[in-house]
Parts: sequence; structure tokens; C-alpha cells
Amino acid sequence: MQPAGPYNGGMFFFTYLARELRRRLRQAIFIALGLAVGVGLVITVTAASAGVKNAQAGVLKGLYGVGTDITVTGQAPSASQAKPGTGGSGSRVSITMGPNGAQMCVNGKCRSLKDGYTIDTLASSSYAPMNEKAATEIAALHGVAAAAGGLLLTDNRTTISQNPSPPTSFSVDGTDISQQKLGPLSDAVTKTGRTFKPADANKNVAVVDTNYATSNGLKTGGTITIGGTKFTIIGTVAQPAGSNPPNVYIPLTRAQSLAEQGPAGGSLKNDVNTVYVTAASATDISAVQSEIAKVLPGATITTPSSLASEVTGSVSSAAKLANDLGKWLSVLVLIAAFAVAVLLTMLAVSRRVREFGTLKALGWRGRRIIAQVMGESFVLGVLGAGIGVGLGFAGAAIINAIAPSLSATLSQPTGEHIMTPNGALNPTSSHTVSVPLVASVSGAAILAAVVLAVAGGLLAGTFGSWRIGRLRPADALTKVG
Repeated sequence: MQPAGPYNGGMFFFTYLARELRRRLRQAIFIALGLAVGVGLVITVTAASAGVKNAQAGVLKGLYGVGTDITVTGQAPSASQAKPGTGGSGSRVSITMGPNGAQMCVNGKCRSLKDGYTIDTLASSSYAPMNEKAATEIAALHGVAAAAGGLLLTDNRTTISQNPSPPTSFSVDGTDISQQKLGPLSDAVTKTGRTFKPADANKNVAVVDTNYATSNGLKTGGTITIGGTKFTIIGTVAQPAGSNPPNVYIPLTRAQSLAEQGPAGGSLKNDVNTVYVTAASATDISAVQSEIAKVLPGATITTPSSLASEVTGSVSSAAKLANDLGKWLSVLVLIAAFAVAVLLTMLAVSRRVREFGTLKALGWRGRRIIAQVMGESFVLGVLGAGIGVGLGFAGAAIINAIAPSLSATLSQPTGEHIMTPNGALNPTSSHTVSVPLVASVSGAAILAAVVLAVAGGLLAGTFGSWRIGRLRPADALTKVG
């Protein structure tokens, strides 16, 4: 029997392949489904793992700021750290209650306060101040792409009254409006009005978090009093669901002018208490962290990885489970799927010994028969990949439908600074947010699934072909008939 020409041989290859797959349809379906189940489970596990990681990343992004790789903060100040002040925001202020009502004493000079008088101070009580030149020094370090300073402050408000009400406070962020791509405003979405422009640097304008604005009846175009000064609200912004954003944002220059350094006073002009840093690349973060520690030995340096270790709750547990269990489950499932495909393919080849032996006796070379089996295995791999991708999307949809929301808890400073007989006390509060788990199937996961399924099919075909390669026509002829 003369072998067919290139064109006819190619056509015969596909014709014979299609006929054999149809003739052994049930077996072909079992092999394809074996690969599909393995691929589908891998995609599902990968999608769930990606969903958990995205949830965790969303929490960190909201708490940390987009584009920020490192945050540098000063340690909480004590009275001994405070700058001495001679007046204005650095004055020594005390409030006393006497038989004739309340008195406020500033640097030893006292005056009576009318009922209803409001004391409004803007202070940095969570972090010690640093000169704003620290941001410039950090920006000049090797491996740093950009650095921006900020002031995280607390506005404390107390009303003097015969029937005193509890003091109120809200958080204020002094923002470097020349670099809004770093820090808390970097991930904000404008809901009404606008955010800051360069011309706002020395203006009494504020951007308010939309949730705080709603709960306090604040609107764009209205005003809000910060540190005893009225600011015009130019816009409202929304932050990611997992974040704990400042309530109000004002230009850094105005924050420095109004703020004082906590209970002991001290002006914060030309100071910052936070520096947001972005590294040139992820591989530079560790080196940059070490360099910053040399420049600012007393500062607290936080990276996303160190912040992630402080996040507790189900999102943290799920992330560990996804990392530890997910990859091993995927490997085991793939091994099982490949083993099933190999066994079924070898079983199919063993049942076709007479067929392949006859083809060899008629003039087919071993490599041509092997190519035929490998072609069938390739088609089954592609078919398994297609079904597996569909199963993977179905698995991800099921997870999204039934998976409960994850929780994330992070302890953060409250902004308060309490002096006790035993020293300074800086309370912290636990901020817990609910994060939805959204299983995400990426294009890379789909591509990997297709490659794995095809590889599984070819692996099965390789083992089957190994048996064909050992087959001799004489052995096959003894089995024909």
C-alpha cells in the first residue's frame, strides 16, 4: 500500500481522526470530561483565591492609598516631645469650672466663658511631627519614585454649657494637593463638586467624605468649621468600601497653619506627620524601607505586607487558606485528572491493538499511527479545555451566589492622647469592615486552563503512543482474525 500524497494524507488524517472519535464517542466523552472536571476545579479554586486576594487588596488599598508602597509616620507624641509655644496655636490653654462658671486661661491670663462657648482645636495627637523636608529627603533616595507629605489631624470640639454635652471630634487630612496621586485621596471618587486644584493651596476649601457629609448634613457649596475657621466645601468623595478614610480633606498649607501638636501645644507650621512613598518597582520596597530607616531612625515605617499582617478577621483566614490549601488542591486535582485521562487513553489503545497492527501490516509507519493517536488526544484536550472553562465560570458564579461576605479588622490610633500618672496613653480603635467575596476568572487563568488541558491530553496520548511504538506487525497479525 503506497502512502498517500501530502494533501490526501493530510485530508485522510482528519477524516480518520473524526471517524475514530465518533466511533468511540462515549470513551472520548469520558476522557474529555475527566480533563474538564480537573480544569474546571482548578479555575474555580483559582477564581476563589483571586477573589480573596482582591478582597484583601481592596482593604489594604482603602487603608493605605493607591500607588503608595510605604508609609512613614512619627511615633505618637508626648508632652516632652511637644514644641514650646509662645502664643497662637502654641499657647498653654486650660479650662476650669468655678462657682462663677467656666474660665479659659491662656498662658496664665484667664477670662470667663459664656454659656454655649465652643472650643475648637485642630491637633496632631496620633503621630509625632516631622519637618516637611523629610518628604523631599525620602524622594531623593535611590529606588523612590515619589514621596508626598501629609498631616493626619483630629478636630476636637467642646461646648461650654451648664448642661455639658460630650465633646465631638472628626478626622482631618492635610493633603499635599500637588501630589494627589499619593495618600488617602489617591483612590477617592468624586461624587459632587470637585477635588483640589493647584490654586487651592492657600484657600480655606475642603473636600468631605460622602458618608460623613451625609450623616452630618453637609453639602457641596456649604461650610464646615475646622480649628475655629470656616472652610467652603468644594466637593464630596467616596472611598473604597474597605477603607477607613478621613472625614475631611484640606490643603496641607492650611492644615499646617491651623494645627497644633496636641495637648501641650506647639505649632505645626512646615511640619508633616505622614509621608507617603511609592517605590520605583516592587523589588525596591525592602531596600527603600532600609534607607528611610537610616534617614528617619525614629519613624514608623509601614509597608503593605506589614499592614496585611495586622489585618485580622475572615478575610485574613481566607487568604491564608487560599494560599496554603488552594495551590495544593489544584495540583492534586490536576494529577487526578491527568491520571484518569492517561488510564482511559491507554485502555483505548489496548483495545485497538488489532487495528493499529493491521495498519502497520498495510504499510503505515509507527510515527504515523502515533501522530494519529496524538491528534485524537489533542482534540480531546481542546474539548476538555472548552468544557472545563465553562465549568470554571459556573463554579465562580456559584461561589459569588452563596459565599458570605468576609470581614476585615484593623486596629488604628483613635487620634486621642491621654496623659496618665503612668505616662502617655494613645488609645486605638478596631475598625471592622465587610468585604464581599467576588470570585474572579482572569484571562491568564483561562489560558493556563487551556494549556493544562491540552497538555493533559497530549500526556495521555504520549503514554498510549508508547505502547504503539512497541507494537510489531507480526504480533498484530497473530491477533487479527
